[in-house]
Order: sequence, then C-alpha cells, then structure tokens
Amino acid sequence: MSRQIFRDPVEDGAADPSVIQNRETGDWWMFYTNRRPSVEGGKRWIHGTEIGVAVSPDDGASWHYRGTVDGLDDPGHPGLNTKWAPEIIRDGGLYHMYLTYIEGAPDSTTAGHDRSIIHLTSPDLESWTRHGSVELSSRRVIDACVFRCPDGLWRMWYKDEADGCSTWSATSRDLFSWAVESRVIAGLPDAAPHEGPNVFRLGGWYWMCVDEWRGQGVYRSEDCRNWRRQGMIGSSPGADAGDRRYVRHSDIVAFDDHAALYYFTHPEWDELVQAAGPQDEVARRTAIHHARLTVERGELRFERDIDGNHPILRR
Repeated sequence: MSRQIFRDPVEDGAADPSVIQNRETGDWWMFYTNRRPSVEGGKRWIHGTEIGVAVSPDDGASWHYRGTVDGLDDPGHPGLNTKWAPEIIRDGGLYHMYLTYIEGAPDSTTAGHDRSIIHLTSPDLESWTRHGSVELSSRRVIDACVFRCPDGLWRMWYKDEADGCSTWSATSRDLFSWAVESRVIAGLPDAAPHEGPNVFRLGGWYWMCVDEWRGQGVYRSEDCRNWRRQGMIGSSPGADAGDRRYVRHSDIVAFDDHAALYYFTHPEWDELVQAAGPQDEVARRTAIHHARLTVERGELRFERDIDGNHPILRR
C-alpha cells in the first residue's frame, strides 16, 4: 500500500516535493515547501514558509528530516518571507535551484503580492548563492520546472497567475539568462487552471504533469514544445487509509524503465466537502507519498498502491 513516506516533524506541512541525488554522497535529498498548518489568519499558513530537507540513504525506502535551508532570503528584505516549490537540477558540478519567492507572509493570495522565481546555485546542496529573480511573463509567476530539451536548450515551465493560471515557457543556453517563449497550456477562461508543471522523459516520449487540484493532468510530446493531453492520473483514491486524497504538486525522477513520482496530500481534509480549502489545523496537515510511473503502448501508467518502504529510486 502507498502509505505516507514522510511528514515534516516540526510544522507537519510538507508540500511541493523536489527530489535529487547528491552526486557526492549518493544519498537522495528531498526539498519541500514547509507549510505552517497551525498559523491562523487567512492564508498566512501557506506563507512565511521555509524550505525543508529530508534525506534518504537507501534509494527512497526511508526519509530522515535534515532541517531547513539557509541563505534563500533577499538580504535587502530580512525577516519572515515566503519560499515555495523549489526546483533543483544539476548541470556539471553545480546545482541550480529555481524557487518561488514572495516578500513577507501575506494573509491573502489575491491582494496583488508580487511572486517571482529566483535563481540560486550550490556546489553541494547545502550552501546556496542567490543570483536574483528571473524576468518572466508577469510579476505573478510560481512553480518553476527546468529540463534540457532535444533542441539543446534548457526550458523552464512555470505557472503565470496573471494569465488565467496557465503554463508558460522560457528558454536558456546557460541556466542564467532566460528568454520568455510562449504560453504552453491555456488556463482560464479557455481551459482548467493548473500549477506545478513537471517534465520528464520516459518510454521514448516527453511527459508533462500539472496539478489541477483534482489530480494530475498529463500531456505528451515528441519535442518538449508541442504537447497533447493524455488524460488524468491521481484522481482516484489510493488503497491506504492515509492516501485517499487527490495527488497534488508532484516531482518525477525518471529512470530507464520507470519513474518515481513524489506528491503530497492532505490526508484529513475532505476535498469534496470543503471545496474552499482546509479550514483548520488538522485539515491543513500534509503527507508526502510516492508512486510508480511506466509507459505502455505510448500511454503513461500510474501505480499508486506500492509499498511505502520500496526503494523506488533505483535503476
């Protein structure tokens, strides 16, 4: 059964996981948004968040809390700020983080607070150097995903909240300078709003999963530029009592014959009854799970009910 594999021991609000292997140690590191379920006052519980870290020494069979990441804040704006949805990749000897950043800890998500994606680098996943924000299609952008495409370019996909919660793309040759490309997947009013794009290659195709708050929308491509919808995954409950809710904001690590999908749920929030969002501390708490992806006859297959102790990050 796909029992929860990790819960944050301090805030109990682990969300938006991003998993990468530490090439120096061989361990796997999970970076995540450290939400604050106990904080009252509008949407303050999802703001003022740090980035938590958990480490697995056994290919994802177990995860151990390591603390939070220092050095992510703007030195010109000290205090309580908001960090969301880290995207971390490795190029040569350098790790790159693309992080959603909001100054302060606002109590609303609709009051016009700017949201930017900032770029940081590290030689070891521990100490990070901040390079500032990436200029993108608006001042309300979140949830970066970065992947090297077959045309030789790095491509970033992200959510543009100012454009109906659609997915946009930008390109780069060096991971430092970015040029906005175009809208990739429409949002309101033409299509469903969504967030958290994640792109990977598996079974001879490129795939994108996006969080539609009812499961993950799936898109397929031959070139990372033209995407065709393939349906939904993660919209049906898992078999385990702690995994009955929608799959939310995933990260995917692909190998030759399978991929590991990491996602979070609100185990104690009844999403069908409380559509406006979790209304108390218990409902706001979150858990991280994993699942297996494979490709059969050109279709993405999602296996949710796997052993929570399974070393899924293994070739």
